[in-house]
Amino acid sequence: MGARPADPGQHPAEGHRAHGAARPHAVAHRGSADTSPRALTAPFQETDLSTRSVIARPTADGYAGMYVHFDGYPDNKLPLLLAAFQYRFAGDLEAMARHLIDDVEHGWEELGTDLLDGAPAALRRSLTGGDEYPSRQMTNVICSDGSPAERELITQDGTDDLEWAYVLRPHGIEVIALQEYDRGPVVAWDTDPRSRVTANPSAWHPDTPAPLVAPRTAPRLSTTASAPAPRKAARR
Repeated sequence: MGARPADPGQHPAEGHRAHGAARPHAVAHRGSADTSPRALTAPFQETDLSTRSVIARPTADGYAGMYVHFDGYPDNKLPLLLAAFQYRFAGDLEAMARHLIDDVEHGWEELGTDLLDGAPAALRRSLTGGDEYPSRQMTNVICSDGSPAERELITQDGTDDLEWAYVLRPHGIEVIALQEYDRGPVVAWDTDPRSRVTANPSAWHPDTPAPLVAPRTAPRLSTTASAPAPRKAARR
């Protein structure tokens, strides 16, 4: 996981669709097809190299959830979310969704290793290499007119500037490569978080199995929860 840029200050929203290169500010958030000046933005540097995603729960006509700015690729997000469900939230999907979606004001800058609290020490080391950093919510979010932003969920109609969606379904995580498909395969909640995950968007076709490879050697993990290591300051 790469270094994080410092937050230099507030910026008005700018609608754009730059992908895979330096991006001018954070993506405009839209909870629907709304393209009014209410679109939101967060303060990031001009050289921001984020991979933007949304973590959502299913709705009657699609899904709705919260924006995550950094590390959106599935080889980062899937192991973290699977381990969080299995250990920190002990299989309680509603508690997990409340934490990731309902209890968030505007979105996440990044999801950190606090989601691994309660996981066995061996798993934690396998997923992080010993790196520890906290989850960080967005702050100082403003509208394009400079007024404080209101809380707004992203739905399936507002993902044009995002690259990945993770929909927390009862039977697993639906992974949607948004620049390729409008649906995705579902990764079962009991999947080993140490599985090798393909990050290539085209591999996540909705009508094929999820492109995962189980670890070659998967020793039984201890059920003893590990005490989280002291967390480092947020990375820059």
